[in-house]
Amino acid sequence: MQSFVLLASLCGYVLCSVWPYQMQCYHCEETLLDNDCSAPKFIVNCTANIQNACQKEVIVGENGVTYRKACASFSTCLIVSAGYQSFCVPGRVGSVCISCCNTPLCNGPRPPRISLAPSHPPTSPTGLLLIVTVSMATLP
Repeated sequence: MQSFVLLASLCGYVLCSVWPYQMQCYHCEETLLDNDCSAPKFIVNCTANIQNACQKEVIVGENGVTYRKACASFSTCLIVSAGYQSFCVPGRVGSVCISCCNTPLCNGPRPPRISLAPSHPPTSPTGLLLIVTVSMATLP
Protein backbone atom coordinates (compact mmCIF):
# COMPACT_ATOMS: atom_id res chain seq x y z
CA MET A 1 0.00 0.00 0.00
CA GLN A 2 2.86 2.39 0.81
CA SER A 3 4.45 1.79 -2.60
CA PHE A 4 1.14 2.73 -4.28
CA VAL A 5 1.00 6.01 -2.32
CA LEU A 6 4.63 6.72 -3.20
CA LEU A 7 3.96 6.01 -6.89
CA ALA A 8 0.87 8.23 -6.85
CA SER A 9 2.90 10.99 -5.21
CA LEU A 10 5.65 10.66 -7.81
CA CYS A 11 3.13 10.78 -10.63
CA GLY A 12 1.56 13.89 -9.16
CA TYR A 13 4.85 15.75 -8.79
CA VAL A 14 7.26 14.30 -11.33
CA LEU A 15 5.73 12.28 -14.13
CA CYS A 16 2.58 14.30 -14.66
CA SER A 17 4.47 17.58 -14.67
CA VAL A 18 6.49 16.50 -17.73
CA TRP A 19 3.52 15.04 -19.57
CA PRO A 20 3.25 16.88 -22.91
CA TYR A 21 0.53 19.49 -23.36
CA GLN A 22 -1.61 18.82 -26.42
CA MET A 23 -3.79 21.52 -27.95
CA GLN A 24 -6.96 20.72 -29.87
CA CYS A 25 -8.10 22.87 -32.78
CA TYR A 26 -10.55 22.77 -35.64
CA HIS A 27 -8.86 21.78 -38.91
CA CYS A 28 -10.06 22.25 -42.48
CA GLU A 29 -8.15 23.15 -45.60
CA GLU A 30 -9.46 25.46 -48.32
CA THR A 31 -13.04 24.44 -47.74
CA LEU A 32 -15.89 26.48 -49.16
CA LEU A 33 -18.74 25.77 -46.79
CA ASP A 34 -22.11 27.07 -45.79
CA ASN A 35 -20.79 26.93 -42.21
CA ASP A 36 -17.32 27.62 -40.84
CA CYS A 37 -16.15 23.98 -40.38
CA SER A 38 -16.68 24.06 -36.62
CA ALA A 39 -18.40 20.67 -36.39
CA PRO A 40 -16.92 17.98 -34.11
CA LYS A 41 -15.66 16.04 -37.16
CA PHE A 42 -13.14 18.84 -37.79
CA ILE A 43 -11.48 18.61 -34.33
CA VAL A 44 -7.87 17.40 -34.38
CA ASN A 45 -5.12 16.90 -31.80
CA CYS A 46 -2.18 19.20 -32.50
CA THR A 47 1.47 18.16 -32.22
CA ALA A 48 2.26 18.24 -28.50
CA ASN A 49 4.56 21.05 -27.30
CA ILE A 50 5.08 22.34 -30.85
CA GLN A 51 1.68 23.46 -32.10
CA ASN A 52 0.47 25.47 -29.13
CA ALA A 53 -2.14 27.58 -30.91
CA CYS A 54 -5.01 27.50 -33.37
CA GLN A 55 -5.10 29.54 -36.57
CA LYS A 56 -8.11 30.61 -38.62
CA GLU A 57 -8.08 32.14 -42.08
CA VAL A 58 -11.21 33.68 -43.54
CA ILE A 59 -10.94 34.38 -47.26
CA VAL A 60 -13.74 36.25 -49.03
CA GLY A 61 -13.98 35.26 -52.69
CA GLU A 62 -16.46 35.97 -55.46
CA ASN A 63 -18.13 32.60 -54.82
CA GLY A 64 -18.39 32.95 -51.04
CA VAL A 65 -16.27 32.60 -47.94
CA THR A 66 -13.51 30.01 -47.62
CA TYR A 67 -12.25 28.89 -44.22
CA ARG A 68 -8.88 27.38 -43.39
CA LYS A 69 -8.36 26.26 -39.83
CA ALA A 70 -5.37 24.47 -38.40
CA CYS A 71 -3.01 23.93 -35.50
CA ALA A 72 -0.06 26.30 -35.44
CA SER A 73 2.86 27.61 -33.47
CA PHE A 74 1.57 30.73 -31.72
CA SER A 75 4.60 32.87 -32.57
CA THR A 76 4.56 31.82 -36.24
CA CYS A 77 0.84 32.46 -36.49
CA LEU A 78 1.26 35.97 -35.07
CA ILE A 79 3.96 36.76 -37.64
CA VAL A 80 1.82 35.48 -40.53
CA SER A 81 -1.31 37.30 -39.34
CA ALA A 82 0.64 40.56 -39.03
CA GLY A 83 1.80 40.15 -42.63
CA TYR A 84 -1.79 39.82 -43.85
CA GLN A 85 -3.26 42.58 -41.68
CA SER A 86 -3.48 45.05 -44.59
CA PHE A 87 -5.47 42.48 -46.63
CA CYS A 88 -8.10 41.98 -43.92
CA VAL A 89 -11.26 43.88 -44.83
CA PRO A 90 -14.12 41.66 -43.60
CA GLY A 91 -16.92 41.31 -46.14
CA ARG A 92 -14.91 42.64 -49.08
CA VAL A 93 -14.07 40.29 -51.96
CA GLY A 94 -10.35 39.56 -51.82
CA SER A 95 -10.13 39.96 -48.05
CA VAL A 96 -7.85 37.57 -46.16
CA CYS A 97 -8.08 37.68 -42.36
CA ILE A 98 -5.85 35.47 -40.23
CA SER A 99 -6.35 35.14 -36.49
CA CYS A 100 -4.42 33.26 -33.82
CA CYS A 101 -5.52 32.04 -30.41
CA ASN A 102 -4.08 29.75 -27.77
CA THR A 103 -6.94 28.04 -25.96
CA PRO A 104 -8.45 24.69 -26.98
CA LEU A 105 -10.88 24.89 -29.93
CA CYS A 106 -10.63 28.68 -30.00
CA ASN A 107 -10.67 28.76 -33.82
CA GLY A 108 -14.23 27.45 -33.81
CA PRO A 109 -17.51 29.30 -33.88
CA ARG A 110 -17.71 32.69 -32.25
CA PRO A 111 -19.37 32.53 -28.85
CA PRO A 112 -22.69 34.33 -28.57
CA ARG A 113 -22.46 37.93 -27.48
CA ILE A 114 -23.35 38.48 -23.86
CA SER A 115 -25.21 41.67 -23.18
CA LEU A 116 -24.11 43.51 -20.07
CA ALA A 117 -27.30 45.58 -20.07
CA PRO A 118 -29.68 44.81 -17.20
CA SER A 119 -32.68 42.69 -18.13
CA HIS A 120 -34.98 45.01 -16.17
CA PRO A 121 -34.70 48.78 -16.14
CA PRO A 122 -33.24 50.05 -12.89
CA THR A 123 -35.71 51.19 -10.28
CA SER A 124 -35.90 54.93 -9.94
CA PRO A 125 -34.72 56.48 -6.65
CA THR A 126 -38.30 57.49 -5.81
CA GLY A 127 -39.44 53.90 -6.38
CA LEU A 128 -36.80 52.68 -3.94
CA LEU A 129 -37.87 55.25 -1.37
CA LEU A 130 -41.47 54.18 -1.75
CA ILE A 131 -40.53 50.51 -1.17
CA VAL A 132 -38.59 51.39 1.98
CA THR A 133 -41.40 53.57 3.26
CA VAL A 134 -44.03 50.86 2.73
CA SER A 135 -41.82 48.24 4.38
CA MET A 136 -41.28 50.38 7.46
CA ALA A 137 -44.97 51.23 7.68
CA THR A 138 -45.95 47.55 7.86
CA LEU A 139 -43.62 46.75 10.76
CA PRO A 140 -45.39 46.22 14.16
